[in-house]
Amino acid sequence: MASFNRVILIGNLTRDVQLEKTPRGLRSPKSVFGSQRSGQKEREWVDEPTFVDVILWGRTAEIAAEYLSKGSPVMFEGRLKLDMWEKDGQKRSKMRVVAERLQLLGTRGGQQRQRRTGAPHVG
Repeated sequence: MASFNRVILIGNLTRDVQLEKTPRGLRSPKSVFGSQRSGQKEREWVDEPTFVDVILWGRTAEIAAEYLSKGSPVMFEGRLKLDMWEKDGQKRSKMRVVAERLQLLGTRGGQQRQRRTGAPHVG
């Protein structure tokens, strides 16, 4: 059976991008992305925030750290990755997005500034 794992997120960063060096190269271990959806709940309109951990690698991580900060509008395209680990004898897991493309959506000096870049495939 064929499978397809592709995610596109558009929203704002909820914190500054941080970089670290690993044996596999430069990465941003957790750039938290937030989006908000309005919906009706029991006859009242409410905002429904969603927060997603996004992992960036290589040049994509460098560009994000250079051009993005908390609150920056951005689009990420990538894939879902399930991380699993054990802590204090309990199994834990977290779904994250590994960004393979990045598009800056903000403006600088009144001009639209967009940049796309590819990241190496990380398995």
